[in-house]
Amino acid sequence: MDKRTCTSLAATLVAALTFGTAGCSGRQSTDGSRGRKNPATANSGRAVGGTPQKGGTLTVLSHQDFSHLDPARNWTMSDMDFGTRLLYRTLVSYKAAPGTAGGELVPDLATDLGTPSNGAKTWTFHLKPGIKYEDGRPVTAQDIKYNVERSFSPDLPGGADYAARYLKDANGYQGPAKGEQLDSVRTPDERTIVFELRKPFAEFPNATVMPTFAPVPKAKDTGPRYDSRPFSSGPYKIQMYQRNKKLILVRNPHWDPRTDEIRKAYPDKLVMVMGLKPNQIDDRMIAGQGADASAVPWYALRPESAPKVLPNADVRKRLLAESTNCTDMVQMHTGRAPFDNVKVRQAVQYALDKEAVITSSGGPAFNDASTAYMPATLFGGKQPDTLKIPATGDTDRAKQLLKEAGKPNGFTTKMTVSNGDKGRAEAIQQSLAKAGIEVTIETVDPSAFYATIGDTTSRTDMVYTGWCPDYPSGSTFLPFVFDGRYIKEKGNTGNHSLFRDRPTMKRMDEIATMTDAEKANAAWRELDGEILAQAPSVPVLVRRWPLVVGTNIAGAYGQTSFGGQLDYASVGLKDPAKSEG
Repeated sequence: MDKRTCTSLAATLVAALTFGTAGCSGRQSTDGSRGRKNPATANSGRAVGGTPQKGGTLTVLSHQDFSHLDPARNWTMSDMDFGTRLLYRTLVSYKAAPGTAGGELVPDLATDLGTPSNGAKTWTFHLKPGIKYEDGRPVTAQDIKYNVERSFSPDLPGGADYAARYLKDANGYQGPAKGEQLDSVRTPDERTIVFELRKPFAEFPNATVMPTFAPVPKAKDTGPRYDSRPFSSGPYKIQMYQRNKKLILVRNPHWDPRTDEIRKAYPDKLVMVMGLKPNQIDDRMIAGQGADASAVPWYALRPESAPKVLPNADVRKRLLAESTNCTDMVQMHTGRAPFDNVKVRQAVQYALDKEAVITSSGGPAFNDASTAYMPATLFGGKQPDTLKIPATGDTDRAKQLLKEAGKPNGFTTKMTVSNGDKGRAEAIQQSLAKAGIEVTIETVDPSAFYATIGDTTSRTDMVYTGWCPDYPSGSTFLPFVFDGRYIKEKGNTGNHSLFRDRPTMKRMDEIATMTDAEKANAAWRELDGEILAQAPSVPVLVRRWPLVVGTNIAGAYGQTSFGGQLDYASVGLKDPAKSEG
């Protein structure tokens, strides 16, 4: 296939629009390239549709089920947004606001952002009074402690592992199934919870945004089956959940808005319809007619649908396209041949044509090429380009590296991708083939994707996935993607390159002890480049999360702290009477 250039891409996507691309690197500034406005970001940093009215039914159209709704297992951006904004509350959370204001940390279950002592090795939180579950029982500190403990359970894999990384004496703990408790989590009374950490961690309040720090009453715990019926401490409860088909949420009558400064809970009901075809969802949302006027899409607009949106001013008024702040990567199994050879991994770095991947991903309106692992926000606004590899790749250099690695004729391998990333995978496949690397693509349904690549014994040697910082710090990016001490045989997350480099891990520990945030940030940035030189993964791009909402939708914006996903804490309807269901 002929390589699609960014010049032809711009012509395809914007048609009659005057839109300059960012050259063939695929990069662009926030306000567009060459001083011209990016038509995809006209609504960036603001809500569309005006102020919602209370009532009605908000419909969510989806091609997939959730990966997890159990708060002990919920660790993907969209799922965390949905779970923590609608079903359960955490000790602290993010402000419900568009733009950078959405990154502000605010108390949720807790009265404040926590009190440190013992040199930030001890953190104490007090719960607000009057917070209740869907059956009217009060939420207690013991319920939060219990969910933290159950997050260690081997039969509940996939969740955030901040508790395992930071809690004192947590090594070897296997959860509360046999009555064992974590002594490093204390509850002096029903409204006080104290965490004892193994080392100082000034950023601990940021970690308590994670669903791990939501309450689960022990009497309601059903183990792995809890995924299908979390018990609500938020504004909505589950009325019905048929996996891969439909989820219906109705109001939790015991949720008290006086205790909750974050969630607006405008709709009376939310209905998620699953199993739809992605192209049909895009077309229905673009049309925005009938019942779909009161609907929103669950997943981002398909790249193929961009030409139907960007040239249409009326549809662009309903387009949200915040940055995901997440880096897409090709991660290679560094523990298996041939990827145990750094020159082979570097050959992939040089062979990969990022411009082609950007083209397959909707073009420069929706993507920025990535030249480092951490996103630009963790570099003060702009990623460095330490390797100086052309965005179109360098096939000759890739072939030379393969020759030096003893692979002059290349090799064959397999790569696992989520169904929605098939187009990106094919662009990668084509560019690597030019250097002699033949890649077979294996696609997996999004709801099973992380479980599939998290099985380190049976997964393929390459995976296409990404990582998002849970908050603005290198400590929530590089250690999770490249610290080999937290690799799991099953339920593995983040470090899908299975990278185990002792000097890197030692440096991570050194940076973690730095009390000067400015020096720590500089150290994380330097370490990013050092890991990049070893090429366990290839950073590819940072996407935006384009969503076209219905014509009856109000208060809609992409929440920057949840990867640009719609903020379900604030969205509602212009006219509830026009909704159906």
